[in-house]
Amino acid sequence: MSRHLHLATRPSLWGYALVRYLRSWWYMFHLGAIAIVTACSPSTYNRGTRLVTARYIHASTWQVLPWFTVLSALISVVIIRIVLVTALSYGLSRYALEMVVRVLVLELIPLSAALFAALRSGMAFDATALGLARAGLPTAEVNAEALRRLRRDLVPQLFANAFSVLSLAMVSSTIVLVLAYLNVYGLSPWGMPDYTRTVGRVFDPVVTTGFVLKTVLFGLTVAVIPTAAILELQRYPRRLASSVQPGALRLLFVLLLIEGSSLALKYI
Repeated sequence: MSRHLHLATRPSLWGYALVRYLRSWWYMFHLGAIAIVTACSPSTYNRGTRLVTARYIHASTWQVLPWFTVLSALISVVIIRIVLVTALSYGLSRYALEMVVRVLVLELIPLSAALFAALRSGMAFDATALGLARAGLPTAEVNAEALRRLRRDLVPQLFANAFSVLSLAMVSSTIVLVLAYLNVYGLSPWGMPDYTRTVGRVFDPVVTTGFVLKTVLFGLTVAVIPTAAILELQRYPRRLASSVQPGALRLLFVLLLIEGSSLALKYI
């Protein structure tokens, strides 16, 4: 708080703060580019990397998939019932199923999956790396150890977080589609033609491509931003005064920015 108050009362420092802020964003994009290029390099895929990737996938996906699926299913049932009852009261019941698919499957579930992946595994590498910056080690040793962890953990986490977001979103979306059918048509098989026609109208090729791309971007965001934030803290230790998890606010901002851009491209 005192640092921000000091900055607000010193206009001469505003230019320096702007440069530092832009440099921080550039460092994040640069790290993301390095991670993607490294992920595309054949030399990355050795036995050690595969084992680390498998361990991260297990921690970020398999351990949270059952209870995330149950929780999303319970919340989805409540939302589906609210939408159906509201649409029926206004005489718009024929649009209820399409609204459920667009709101839940296309928008809420991928964003929820990204937030869950961030809370579960996206900060794990950073929490261990943050201990380096606070351990009082020399800067050269901190940078060397951070680089070693970057090479060892960043690409596996990139794959694991992207896989986690995709898996959580796809499994939960499938279950929500089944729940939507049961709530609208019950156990009768005669609603299948109308149901598949409605869902197919929503998931046209453009929307499906955008849905997959948005989910992949969520995974990359969860993997890159917290790691970039913690490595930047190791380069500039004076920024450790904040009690907020490094990269948390920026991660939330970018996730909402991706979601808002997706909505604007589809509906504006």
